[in-house]
Amino acid sequence: MENERRVVSVIVVNEASVLSRITDLFSGRGYNIESLTVAPIPESKYSRLTIVTAGSVRVIEQITKQLHKLIPILRVYDHVDFVEKEMALIKFPLAESITDIDILCQAYNGKIVNVGEDMIVAMVADEPRRIDNFLKAIKRFNPKEIVRGGAVALER
Repeated sequence: MENERRVVSVIVVNEASVLSRITDLFSGRGYNIESLTVAPIPESKYSRLTIVTAGSVRVIEQITKQLHKLIPILRVYDHVDFVEKEMALIKFPLAESITDIDILCQAYNGKIVNVGEDMIVAMVADEPRRIDNFLKAIKRFNPKEIVRGGAVALER
């Protein structure tokens, strides 16, 4: 069976050890988490976890069923039709062309967010595969540091 990339969102009660239980479920069964993003849901006692993983349809169904069995979980979404975005911050030496970097960032829903004495920090927010493409395109500007934020997703 072919492994495919899947995005799963989990709505949980925002309490201690919930994240640990979820990551234990994945690691205990040998499933890899490619990306994990967690944030509280505004004006509620819940948090949303967005998990990017890969596996066969059977493995993804098994993960989803096992997630449902964890006590503090309210809902699990195995996304099919969804909007997905990821953010990246990139630090460049100030010697590079700020104009060229800014133009490239704008093509990927980004911009220059900070300029210091010896560095430029840019931010982009786009689909994960487009972030991959952006990171390839910026290599010529000698990035010094790159931080990716992990995927977030919502059903359409």
